[in-house]
Amino acid sequence: MICLLILGLATAVAFAGALEDKGKTLFNDAKFAGGSKACSSCHKDGKGLENAADKKEFKLGGKTQKSLEEAINVCIVGMNKGKAIDVKSEQMKEMVAYVKSFKKGKAEAKPEAKPAKKPAAGY
Repeated sequence: MICLLILGLATAVAFAGALEDKGKTLFNDAKFAGGSKACSSCHKDGKGLENAADKKEFKLGGKTQKSLEEAINVCIVGMNKGKAIDVKSEQMKEMVAYVKSFKKGKAEAKPEAKPAKKPAAGY
């Protein structure tokens, strides 16, 4: 029974990683959803999306979106000049997984260590 639980968890983690990888590809594809520029052209390295995973509401284009999926479509249509994708589609699941991964990346990021000061010559 424990083996089945471990196998299930390992499969879920692998599946989530695969979704993120596919989402990253879409995020960096200028032609995704018929668009003319990639999401990464405005959100290099996920800039501005670090808190997207926790938000319940988004304010974009003077309107309120009630989900991350709706917010992604606003960017696809308004900024990337593409066509909205079905909020229940595999592509949307992949995009959502990748956008949510920026939270993890921020939490795991460690500040750069400052180099030790060298004593001045002659002291």
